[in-house]
Amino acid sequence: MDKKFENVIKDFPILSQKINDEPLLYLDNAATSQTPNPVLNEMVSFYQSENANVHRGVYTLANEATTAYENVREQVAEFIHAPNAKSIVYTRSTTESLNLVASSFGDLVVHESDEILITIMEHHSNLIPWQQLAKRKHAKLKYVELADDQTLDIADFKRKLTERTKIVAVAQMSNVLGVTNPIKEITRLAHQQHAYVVVDAAQSVAHQSIDVQDLDVDFLAFSGHKMLGPTGIGVLFGKAELLDEMNPVQFGGEMIEAVSRTQAKWQSAPWKFEAGTQNIGGVIGLGAAITYISKLKMTWIEATEHKLLTYLLPQLVQIKGLTIYGPQTVAEHGSIVAFNLANLHPHDVATGLDMLGVEVRAGHHCAQPLMTTLGVESTVRASLSFYNSLADMDRFVYDVKMVKEFFNRES
Repeated sequence: MDKKFENVIKDFPILSQKINDEPLLYLDNAATSQTPNPVLNEMVSFYQSENANVHRGVYTLANEATTAYENVREQVAEFIHAPNAKSIVYTRSTTESLNLVASSFGDLVVHESDEILITIMEHHSNLIPWQQLAKRKHAKLKYVELADDQTLDIADFKRKLTERTKIVAVAQMSNVLGVTNPIKEITRLAHQQHAYVVVDAAQSVAHQSIDVQDLDVDFLAFSGHKMLGPTGIGVLFGKAELLDEMNPVQFGGEMIEAVSRTQAKWQSAPWKFEAGTQNIGGVIGLGAAITYISKLKMTWIEATEHKLLTYLLPQLVQIKGLTIYGPQTVAEHGSIVAFNLANLHPHDVATGLDMLGVEVRAGHHCAQPLMTTLGVESTVRASLSFYNSLADMDRFVYDVKMVKEFFNRES
């Protein structure tokens, strides 16, 4: 076994427990990744030795907390290759980040009869905010469909992108199909029509390097809890000139420069978007998660997960009655595999696997329009991480077969 992998596993004690008297096999990383000890230790250390509110006090603890909080902003900017830390806004989640863009920036640039272009594979968090914006502004919401191989139909994207398109919103990696979309090409084409590009990077941020300057995206959002960090902390990257144009959508303490009885003046970006006491401990955890990922190196993470998928996908394809959604080739597939077993409800499959200690997700995965396009109500989803092993893949395939045989025997 890879010595590096052995050391990594020691950082995740949760993976050594038993579920239903079986060793835990955690394959729901697309929903929430596990958090390693170094991240947990950093958060505990903060609460034990530096806990204070940020930006408000002049005493030592407050200064230390503020320094740590703002240092993570610098760290995030470096992690996604943003030009500077002022383009990084802390939020609670990817969902809040996308809602902020739709509510603030969307209201500025979208008007009646304009068009918003999204894809049919979007998570509800990158669909409903645009749906609601279109309704508010009497604009048109258009969907890019899937190609025959269930990747994004770029030809359809080109057809539907027009001079009326003001915003293009797209996931970098689908949370169902596992496909990675060609963000750089999409951005280039969108900018030719003077449209702005908003990227949901929730699924990609922990699995591949992101360079927002190279991609040239206008906004990009992700969450800490999908990249080894805590829940309740998210990030919005925005080009500085666009953040400067935007109005805050929450008001209160900390985001103001001055207040009189009749009016208020906001701080500059990013602080004008961070009203009230933020999730300071979550920010510290996010920084620790980035440090952990950086030490592992994203190239190692990508290679490890690619090896797992290369091993797993051909075995799943061989299971009679199993349908995989998304590309059938490893080259076009990320670390997410959605599937169904013939004549079995996904919830039954997931429950059967849970009895064997295997944790997967079953449902519509907050992507109901995509489910309708695929002709199903829900799927089973296994999502991998670098702390899974080839032995885990063997066990998963075996247990899927066991569940299939059990239900078929029962019927």
